[in-house]
Amino acid sequence: MELECFRMQDPAPEIVPGRPDRAWMDSFQSRFPYRCLPLTMANTTGWEILCPVDFMAEWNGGPRNEDLKLTPLDPTDSLGHFVQSHFTHGILTMHTGYLFRTPPGWAVWCSGAPNHVKDGVQALEGLIETDWLPFPFTMNWIMTRPGRVYFNKGEPFCFINLVEHQKMDTVQPVLKYLDADPELLKQYQVWTEKRTEFNAKLEERDPETMKQAWQRFYFKGEIPVEDADAPAEHMVRRRLKSAIEAPRPKRK
Repeated sequence: MELECFRMQDPAPEIVPGRPDRAWMDSFQSRFPYRCLPLTMANTTGWEILCPVDFMAEWNGGPRNEDLKLTPLDPTDSLGHFVQSHFTHGILTMHTGYLFRTPPGWAVWCSGAPNHVKDGVQALEGLIETDWLPFPFTMNWIMTRPGRVYFNKGEPFCFINLVEHQKMDTVQPVLKYLDADPELLKQYQVWTEKRTEFNAKLEERDPETMKQAWQRFYFKGEIPVEDADAPAEHMVRRRLKSAIEAPRPKRK
């Protein structure tokens, strides 16, 4: 399966596999948030499109295009077609530099990088039917209040993921009681008991529990019931492929 990325400009912004690191996660003692596997897996499940220049966006709160001013931090840089005030009301419109094409039935989910927090501005997400679309889409951010925000060169301004969206309408949510699945209920009850016991020992500052610091059932893909089969395809690290160059067609 291929995600075709047709350059609409040269050079186009760099595309890289999602990176696990986040500045706010680094700031915690012992980098505690990285123990949360769902966070790091989300951070790396998709591809980042990187900002090619440093720039500042300043919004005065007004509804007009000219109420949002965009300024490169290096006077020798040009924002050109990359970022514009197009939709008014403090919305930044950023061009990915690519026309994406996916296999039939697959779409691109376009968003900000997961758990990449920016004060004063919010990424707007979109689902694009890239299996037929013959033109590119834009990435948009909305200022959440008047003021300034900064985007840095090499920072992800867009995050793309693939969704087999045509099958979503076939999914039927079913509301059940937990005792409808006795084995699952048993596993949940055992986990609850172990979790309660572990937290109590943490509060008591039990040396062995303090040494463990946190339970690793999910991280290790373990079901806390004796003789329970571990999940066959548990993942602790995403290894997405980097973009490769396709041969350029020969000019006639």
